[in-house]
Parts: sequence; C-alpha cells; structure tokens
Amino acid sequence: MGSAPETAAESGLKPGLKQRHMNLIALGGVIGAGLFVGSGVVIQSAGPAAVVSFFIAGLITVLIMRMLAEMTVARPALGSFYVYAREAMGNRAGFTVGWMYWYFFVIVVAVEAVAGGRILQLWLPNVPLWVLSLGLLLLLTATNLVSARSYGEFEYWFSSIKVIAILVFLVVGALYLFGVWPGAHGGLGNLVSHGGFAPMGIGAVLAAVVPCVGFYTGAEIVTIAAAESAEPRRAIAKAMRSIVFRVVLFYVGSVFVVVAVKAWNAPDTAVSPYAAVLDVLGIPAVATIMNAIVLTAVLSCLNSALYTSSRMLFALTRNGDAPKMFTKLSRSGVPRRAIIAGTVIGYVSVIAAYTSPNLIFQFLVNSYGAVALFVYLAIALAQVRLRKRLQNTDPGALSLKMWLFPWLSYATIALMAAVILAMAFLPTTRSQFWLSAVTLALILIAYQFRKRRPAGPAAATETDSSRGEAGVAST
Repeated sequence: MGSAPETAAESGLKPGLKQRHMNLIALGGVIGAGLFVGSGVVIQSAGPAAVVSFFIAGLITVLIMRMLAEMTVARPALGSFYVYAREAMGNRAGFTVGWMYWYFFVIVVAVEAVAGGRILQLWLPNVPLWVLSLGLLLLLTATNLVSARSYGEFEYWFSSIKVIAILVFLVVGALYLFGVWPGAHGGLGNLVSHGGFAPMGIGAVLAAVVPCVGFYTGAEIVTIAAAESAEPRRAIAKAMRSIVFRVVLFYVGSVFVVVAVKAWNAPDTAVSPYAAVLDVLGIPAVATIMNAIVLTAVLSCLNSALYTSSRMLFALTRNGDAPKMFTKLSRSGVPRRAIIAGTVIGYVSVIAAYTSPNLIFQFLVNSYGAVALFVYLAIALAQVRLRKRLQNTDPGALSLKMWLFPWLSYATIALMAAVILAMAFLPTTRSQFWLSAVTLALILIAYQFRKRRPAGPAAATETDSSRGEAGVAST
C-alpha cells in the first residue's frame, strides 16, 4: 500500500480527544435531528414497516462502517477515507471524495444553524431568525477554535443528552407496550390495525430505505476524530464493534416503539413522531421537551460539522489538494483558518434563509442530499482494493476485518449503488440526486485545474505564534 499515511501528530494536530470523548462521539454520531423529526416522513410513506426500512438502511451503514473500520485500524490516517480513496483509486478519486465530504458538512453547518435558530424562535419569537442562527454559529465556531478537546467536551455532553433521551424513550415505550405504564392498554395492535404492517406495499418499504440511509450519516465522523485521539486504533475498533448494537437500539428500536404506540397514519406522527408518543403517554410539556432534545441534536450536528469539515480541509492540504494557507495551526494545534472556511457558506446560508428561503437556501439543501452517499460508495470501493493489497504486503495489520470478504464487500457496493440509483428515480429524492450530481461534476472540473499544479510533499504547518518560528514539518 505504499508508505504509511500521515498521522495527526506528524501534521502538528494535538491528540486532545480522550477515550470518553471518542465513545460518545461514536455513540451519538448517528443520532441526528433527522431521527426525531424526519423519521415521521418515512413512517407516513411506509407504515409500520418503516421499521424494516430503517433496519435495511442500518445494515448497509453497518457494512460500510465495518469496511472503513478495517482500513482505519490497519492504517490510521489524517483524513481517513480521503486518504484511502486516494491510495486505492488515485489522486482524482481522493480529491473528489475529500471535497465532496467537505462540501457536505459545510452545508450541514448551514442547515443546522438555521434549524437551531427556528427552534430557538419558538421561545424567542421576537428575535429575527438570522440573529438566532448567527448566534449559534458564532458560539460553536468559537468552541471549535479553542481546541480539539473543547469540541470533544461539547460533543460529549450533547451526545450524552441524546443517548439518555433515546434510552428513556425506549424504557417508557416498553412499559406502555407491556401495559405497565399508567393508563396503558399495551399490546402491538397498532402494527397491523391500520391497513396492515405494510399498507403501502413492499415497494414503498424499499423506497423508504433511501432517505433512511441519509439519517445514519455521521457514523463515520469518529474515524476523522480518531486522528486526534491518543490511541486511534483502539478507539476505532471499540466504536465500530458496537455499531450494530447502536443502530438496532437507537433507530430500529425507537421507531418500533413509535409505530407500536401510535397509529402510523395519525397526522401528528408525521409532524413529530416522538412527541406524538410522549403525548399518548401523558408526559407533560411534551412540545418543550422534544424541542429541547431536537435543539440538542441540532447543536451536536452543528458542532461536529464544523469540526469535521475543518479536519477534512486540513487533510486536503497535505497532498496539495487544497490551498496551503489552510495548514496554519494555532498554539493549541487547531486549524483555525480551515474552521473559518467551513463557516463561510454557513453565514451565506443564514442570510439566504432570511432573504431567499425558497430559492438559494433550498438549492443549497438539495445540492448535498446524495453527496454523502457518493462518499460511502467510494469507501466501499477503496476497501476492496486496499484489502487485497494488505493481504499481500502486511496481513498482520488486519486485526479487524470486513466480514465474509470479498463477497459481502461486493454485496455492499451493489446495495449502495442501488440506493444512489433509486434516488435518481424516486420523486421525493430526484432533485437531490441531480443537484448532488452537479456538485460532483463541479468538483471533477475543479480537479482538472488542480492537475496543472504538482501535488508535492505535504505542506509545512505553521502556528499562529510562528511569525519567525519554524513550522511543524510533516513527513
């Protein structure tokens, strides 16, 4: 596989993330606002069989993450799958994967800042949306500018709240279904009493897998963060071995509780399925509780998006795929310029959400919908190639392996390609697919300009206090 990829320590980044940070980043990474709100749309389109849709999407995600974990444990690298795609499929693939992922998360920054502002506006109706969104963006940008540990601490507590909320939801839901909860009738009648388990047919269940895969995006963030942990191999191995449990428990389990407790076709199930269940359970102040939980999920996504986009941009500079100006580090080892670059589209989007919500902002939202799925497909393709090379050159590094290689890897590639292809034909996702394809095309065009410049060795890294001091040279 060639020379060993660059590590965070060699680049000048500081290993500020502890094992407890990594555990919660991994645990909370798959719990986004989409689970609490967006799952209602899936339930309305597939009925109680949405549980199956989430299970299939979760299975695809687990397989992709297992493939990524194999590469990460064997060869921890700054930039994770950007580096693996580059090594496996060439400079063009690496450039494309890195910039697609960066673009995906800078749009996430924008979307989550606006979403968080809208939730805060429920409590502060007299404050303009753009002021609230801008305030959230500035707050979490400042957090990320301090240090990797600062990001880790915020994410630790955000993820803790999300995980506790889901666990409490599962417990009280189970008590209701067993008839133990006060006033509960119990039973699983709602799974079949409103048109059957799959009232829209098997086609609708399979079609719902497409948006469900998008809900799981974020599971891979831990492989980016691992570069700044003291023991990246151990952190990744531990996180990825538990991902099956997390997917089944958090997504499949909680969606099962929703459709078992509340009729799938009830209007409030579509709007806010988890709030609808809490209402059935007679929990007071349901709206306030759910808004607080969703706001936590939004802030967690915003925090992680700022971190992830900056580290991917920093990694892109190591091979000349991004301007060297973004290699500059602060005293605490933070790529501040890369963080600021990731907020630019966020600021523009906050303005667009205020001045042109139905044109510019909607375009930005649709232009990234399939981008993460393109990256997931590239991860799977890279794993097949790199696994074969490792088996020949360094089989001892394969301490964590993809199951049933190569056949399950090929099956995963086929499943991922099918999901992406389905996006092009389903009415609800067609615009996202084609606008994401435009994003991909623009990045490929940008690579043609990039080819005119030699990659050269990884750039020297400077610190903000290095006016006249030597930078941290990469290997």
